[in-house]
Amino acid sequence: MTSRWQAVLFDRDDTLCTTDPGVYTQAGHWAAERFGLDPKHTARRMITHWQAEAPHWHAIRTPDEEAAYWATYARGLAGQLGLTHAEGEAFLSEYPYEAFLTPVPHVAEVLRGVRARGLRVGVLSNTFPSIDRTLRRTGLADLVDVPLATCTLGVHKPDPRAFTLAAEALGLPPAAILFLDDLPENVDAARRVGMAAERVNVHHAEPGVVHDLRDVLTLIDRNLAAAREVAAC
Repeated sequence: MTSRWQAVLFDRDDTLCTTDPGVYTQAGHWAAERFGLDPKHTARRMITHWQAEAPHWHAIRTPDEEAAYWATYARGLAGQLGLTHAEGEAFLSEYPYEAFLTPVPHVAEVLRGVRARGLRVGVLSNTFPSIDRTLRRTGLADLVDVPLATCTLGVHKPDPRAFTLAAEALGLPPAAILFLDDLPENVDAARRVGMAAERVNVHHAEPGVVHDLRDVLTLIDRNLAAAREVAAC
């Protein structure tokens, strides 16, 4: 029996948004003007510092813990660049985590289209508690009904509990939700708890994979049509 979807649950990174590498260049030039640093050296140090520190965010659960993480991060970056602690904090204030995110093409159109079809919009991202802030920065906050950060949930994808908790937050059974993510293991986990799920690759076209996010609206329309046919039988 075909279940009518009542919500679409999106991953954030590499599904709704991508990292803009050009921001590292911008930050390097800003640091050159502000602190007299070499812009290319600064950009490289920023990348390597993030790569070294990124694994440590998984245990964060509260906004206060996140604030402490970023304070430590700023001090570490300052040390990498030969800056004072205050200068490191100023750097991170000018170029916070969310400054590196940019929406994928057509994302606002798609989220509005999901809502216009009577479905709710959720986001489930392996990320810090400050997911609302990142959605505001990318202009998507007003288009998302239920934003969920796995740090706040206390469990990260692909753990099945992340998906069942997301379904509870949406107030729906898993079968009423379409989930989209760029990672195959997350798509597989969502399917195992009963969600419909599709993989996304916004960078390269692949057979059977959503590349243009507007194709999500086609998937919804097909599901609605199939559900109407079943109801008419």
